[in-house]
Amino acid sequence: MKMRAIVLFFHLLFVLPLFARESTDVIVMQNGDRLTGEVKALSAGVLYVSLPYVIQTLSVDWSKVARLESKQLFLVKTEDGSVYRGVLNSREAGAGRPIEIEITETPVKNAVINSARVVNVSETSEKFLQRFTGGVSFGTTYTKANETTQYNLSGLAAYPREHWGAQAGLSSNLSSASGTTTSTRNQLTFGGYHLMRWNNYYYGGFDAFPQSTEQGIGHQNAIGGGIGRYLKNTNSIVVSVMGGVAWQNTNYNQGAVPIPTQKNATAVIIANAQLFKFNKTTLNIGGGAFPFLSEPGRINFSTNASYYVKIISGLSWNVSFYGNWDNQPPGNLPGSDYGSSSGLSWTFGSSLRTSPVAIQ
Repeated sequence: MKMRAIVLFFHLLFVLPLFARESTDVIVMQNGDRLTGEVKALSAGVLYVSLPYVIQTLSVDWSKVARLESKQLFLVKTEDGSVYRGVLNSREAGAGRPIEIEITETPVKNAVINSARVVNVSETSEKFLQRFTGGVSFGTTYTKANETTQYNLSGLAAYPREHWGAQAGLSSNLSSASGTTTSTRNQLTFGGYHLMRWNNYYYGGFDAFPQSTEQGIGHQNAIGGGIGRYLKNTNSIVVSVMGGVAWQNTNYNQGAVPIPTQKNATAVIIANAQLFKFNKTTLNIGGGAFPFLSEPGRINFSTNASYYVKIISGLSWNVSFYGNWDNQPPGNLPGSDYGSSSGLSWTFGSSLRTSPVAIQ
């Protein structure tokens, strides 16, 4: 993996938050409180609002909002998978009833949606750079007794649009100790998806570049795609599954017995789940199974799980687990590589949801 690509990736993560929007959105609560600021996002039943005179981003209970007015552009996703783009304004509703949100894309093209059906709202813009969301995580430990050093670094940049989305992710783990060989695991992943005409269905593709010293993988390219569906899509949980095919090209580190480059066709089953708890915690679990079509009986499985606890604004503490298993590894190479880590995470832009084709 080239250092230039890594530097450019994280440069993008830190530059994008510098683009700000106007603080002219109006939020009126059911008790009469009135806020004027910038609506950042809606996720897990929480409306995130930034006020120009408050350092932290406020977390507002979406069910307690009585009126909303904004001139900014948003992407609005509903439970049936429909996505709308436009400015937001609310309509009056009866006492105790959810408000209705009017989404205006043009003066002659608008939609009216019951707020209870809205599961996600994210910022967008006519300007290219202001449409990005993303985040970065880092953690490290050091033990003097045996001079053990460990670190983990990961980042994600996403580009959501009305009916499609794309993202790039990077993860890197290193472990070294006195008298032992340094172990590294790195993976760069690109993915994208497009919603289909049927509610909650999509098609997507990915291109992944993993490396693992533990499994002897010097370089691998796995590219594939398929058709998927959101099985559950609410304010508290999002579950998706995708099936398709992929092609793997793997170069192994040369040991005592050289291992030739392996090229394999595989089937693909990818599943992702995200669970949210009001403004407190988020659990992301993803996994991919790759049954080898060219080597019947062989299967590769990878997974990644992260648990986030919000500290303040976009800053969270997280603990994560990664793993990769091959039931028939070539030569005498290990069939597994897994580990866990913890550290701090920071997100920017709208609340970030994992792409349904993410496999890292």
